[in-house]
Amino acid sequence: MASEIVVPLRSDADVLLARQKARTLAQPLRFSTSELTLIATAISEIARNILTYAGNGTVVLRLAQRGKTRGLTVVARDQGPGIADLNRAMEDGFSTSGGLGLGLPGSKRLMDEFDIVSAPGEGTTITMTKWER
Repeated sequence: MASEIVVPLRSDADVLLARQKARTLAQPLRFSTSELTLIATAISEIARNILTYAGNGTVVLRLAQRGKTRGLTVVARDQGPGIADLNRAMEDGFSTSGGLGLGLPGSKRLMDEFDIVSAPGEGTTITMTKWER
């Protein structure tokens, strides 16, 4: 099995595909059903943001290892307009699209590690990892 899977994001069907591929890749890891659901939810939130704000992008899924601990890393990347106010975008309830504003901060809470790099005109890259317990 591949240790890295790239899923191009162009439509809602690709969001589902990214969730399914993450579940498949994480199969050998010791994640509970609820942890797999948290990962899938975080992927959905981030991938839908890419479709809403950038139109398209990619999700890269890869197995991670830190010492004896294994995990799943998700890198979501787009070449969209970027995020003008990153601090504000990470606040619960802040949305520029009329949504609930839970996508970015919610995804951060669901995963063990979360990093976002974005600048106006330069797109956005989010890297998040869930580690085995």
